[in-house]
Amino acid sequence: MKPIKVMIVDDSAVVRQVLSSVLSSDPTIQVIGTAADPLFALDKMQREWPDVIVLDVEMPRMDGITFLKKLMAERPTPVVICSTLTEKGAATTMQALAAGAVSIVTKPQASLSKFLVNASDDLLNAVKAAARANVRRLVKDKTPPAAVPGKLNADVILPPAQGAMARTTERVVAIGTSTGGTQALEYILTRLPRVCPALVIVQHMPERFTAAFAERLNGLCELEVLEARHGDRVVPGRALIAPGGRHLLLKRSGAQYLVEVVDGPPVSRHKPSVDVLFRSTARAAGANATGIIMTGMGDDGARGLREMHEAGALTLGQDEASCVVYGMPREAMKLGAVSREIPLEQIPNAILRG
Repeated sequence: MKPIKVMIVDDSAVVRQVLSSVLSSDPTIQVIGTAADPLFALDKMQREWPDVIVLDVEMPRMDGITFLKKLMAERPTPVVICSTLTEKGAATTMQALAAGAVSIVTKPQASLSKFLVNASDDLLNAVKAAARANVRRLVKDKTPPAAVPGKLNADVILPPAQGAMARTTERVVAIGTSTGGTQALEYILTRLPRVCPALVIVQHMPERFTAAFAERLNGLCELEVLEARHGDRVVPGRALIAPGGRHLLLKRSGAQYLVEVVDGPPVSRHKPSVDVLFRSTARAAGANATGIIMTGMGDDGARGLREMHEAGALTLGQDEASCVVYGMPREAMKLGAVSREIPLEQIPNAILRG
């Protein structure tokens, strides 16, 4: 199998060296070049085009956003954003994701040596997922409407089951997604009217970036989009997005629903975890819920969606043709967790129909 060819674009020589070291440690990845800015990168890429680009967003001569838009318009190529975890950086990174980047990896503002220990797996997994990404799908979907540790399951987070009501007047839609999900969620949420079922969402994303993501979507959508806070009501016309670094659980209080935002270990190697959201939704809402698993690498959410299916919920999977990475929906299909697969374009109507 041919190695994944990677180009690193970052204005810091130290960062380029550290990222090269991490990526070169994996025999399935080949760093074919580094560049201090996009113009240098473009010159090198004309001689050998990479499979994946690892890109900073704030650089001299040409910023990462401009570079991304040029790249996606002329020759779509998978891009992983490597961004500093700051509020300013989060807002800029949201622009990069909207422009067609596949995913985010955070880099520390200090102590880059710790990156080799703490985040190397994240970077390697992001590059491998990006290499399999359908980036032409990303470009299409962004158009606005007219040695891996053992995996834990959701039992480490969920309290004892409380039992769902047999039927209520309010439905809850639980959505789980990962790689390619930021663009897919934008596609869906911008096509929902102000009066629509309540939504609870897990998008795999680092801490601090989810607030900027929710804020951006709130400005684009008719419905209200918020980063979830502990105790928030789950009501029609509102979408609550799990904060990065915390798990999101659906709870029932009488005939009403609310969310709990809790800490704890990663589940299915993720925090927030789709499995935690889906399994809590199965227990709290039962047949009153709809579960939707979308584009993403890995199997987070597959077991939780099966539990929703067994509790009587409608369960949908995004089809392979419309996924950027057909990983999570595939694993859910294998478990028999999906009632039916549908393309991304049909998901907004499916949410409204129930």
